[in-house]
Amino acid sequence: MIKTTSAFAVPLVSAQMEDCEALNAELRELFLAREAEGDKYRNPTPYTYRNDALFESNFRLFEWPHDCVRKLRDFCWGALYSAVGQVNGYDADFLRRLHISNEAWFHLTRKGGLFGAHNHPMHSWSGVYCVCHHGDDPQSDSGKLTFINPFSTNTMYIDMATAKFKPPFHHGHRMMRLAPGQLVLFPSWLLHEVMPYEGDDVRITVAFNARFKLQGAQPAPQPLG
Repeated sequence: MIKTTSAFAVPLVSAQMEDCEALNAELRELFLAREAEGDKYRNPTPYTYRNDALFESNFRLFEWPHDCVRKLRDFCWGALYSAVGQVNGYDADFLRRLHISNEAWFHLTRKGGLFGAHNHPMHSWSGVYCVCHHGDDPQSDSGKLTFINPFSTNTMYIDMATAKFKPPFHHGHRMMRLAPGQLVLFPSWLLHEVMPYEGDDVRITVAFNARFKLQGAQPAPQPLG
């Protein structure tokens, strides 16, 4: 008798906002207006490769007072806390003791825009929410959020005994075309990139990073001497 288990795995969480059309329209209008103001709302210190067809805002988005931003933030936090509870086995009382710190921003991507491979240092969870993605071929790789397989050595040697591994043991990266209203959550250490957007309109996403502090937690005492 044999038993197969997954020794290592990476959680990816997807949530869909219902009736998101009106909210996404408000977000689109707001973000386009902020882009038009130029450097006032642009990220002043980008470190990941991108080109001029992509606009990245500063990282204070979830501090904005607009109702549409508040509604999106509440949806993201609700999904994130649910995910943290599920993967850790925390109950509601424990989750209420976890206090979040965050940074959030938006991307406007026009034809040819891309975002290079990166992760999100100094945070535990990250997320990407899709405001809109259309104007291109939905069967292509245009604008796909691509998670890079962290098990880079799993293609060291492939024969027919390993070539057809089923999930979660399969090779290669995970590519996702996000739908409007879809939120994807993932560990912040996971490398990812955005493939070039080849549409004739605009692809708009909101991204965030989060870290948590446990209320009442105290550092362990250090031995003297």
